[in-house]
Amino acid sequence: MEKKIRAKITGISSYVPDFILTNEELSKMVDTSDEWIMSHVGIKERHILKGPGKATSDMGAEAVKKLLKKTGTKPEEIDLLICGTVTPDMFFPATACLICGKTDIKNAFAFDTNSGCCGFIYTLSVGARYIESGRYKKVIIVGADMNSSMVDYTDRATSPLFGDAAGAVLLEPTTEELGVMDEQMGVDGSGWTHLHIKAGGSLMRHTHETIENNLGCIYMEGQSVFKWAVIKMADVAEEIIKRNGLDSKKVWLLPHQANLRIIDAVENRISFDKEKVLVNIEKYGNTSAATIPLVLSDFEHKFKKGDDLAFCSFGAGFSWGAIWLKWAY
Repeated sequence: MEKKIRAKITGISSYVPDFILTNEELSKMVDTSDEWIMSHVGIKERHILKGPGKATSDMGAEAVKKLLKKTGTKPEEIDLLICGTVTPDMFFPATACLICGKTDIKNAFAFDTNSGCCGFIYTLSVGARYIESGRYKKVIIVGADMNSSMVDYTDRATSPLFGDAAGAVLLEPTTEELGVMDEQMGVDGSGWTHLHIKAGGSLMRHTHETIENNLGCIYMEGQSVFKWAVIKMADVAEEIIKRNGLDSKKVWLLPHQANLRIIDAVENRISFDKEKVLVNIEKYGNTSAATIPLVLSDFEHKFKKGDDLAFCSFGAGFSWGAIWLKWAY
């Protein structure tokens, strides 16, 4: 009987810009304080991409370069690169194509996905299917967002939350019981009213008025998003664990790093071992599609082959999802 092909992660890398925006500096720009931000969302600082002509693809390219070097992979060996982002350099070409151009990846095809803060896990799911088809051997998944490009730094509700970063993983096939094992995804399109950007798309093209009123920036109703995020992230993580008979005390939980209170609420609902709930939001803030690969990168040293990892996320749409993965190295 032919063994099932699974997609395993064989390498992880990340990139954060050098410039750090601290709570103290932010409090000079908007009516807030370090105490308020830490008590409400648990963020101490966030990295911001600076410099003329810099954009999401530059961060993605840096993460991919590090990944190729770390895994000893040549650019020409890559079959496919997919970038999950809500901050593309431009409407077209795809940011994934620009990343390929900046990393000498020439034998691959590439495209973007747009799934808000679920960008990494949704894109990982898509990439896994290409590996499982048996036709593709090396697929790179990038989660990258330059959130500073869409933040209104006069908005106290959103400006403390977001940072810029990129992460990348290499997927390769395996017939061992490793890699992406199961997933659960969902959306409720009625949630869009609570979290979106009003202007800049085909519904509302940019005008002088939209720019003057910051309608190209993030609009978020915090209480609604918080409530939905806690329920959906906890439910989907619990579903993936129970369905596969996993022991929540032995699973590494890598939640989307949106808000420390959301993470704590999810942890308490499912009774995870606190030591296995991985958190780095204090250093980076919410980097959207980059949060989970950043956690993977920061805590890579803790994982050993065969460990159970659960990713869960919630984002605009509303969208949510979870992936169970067995670590491959």
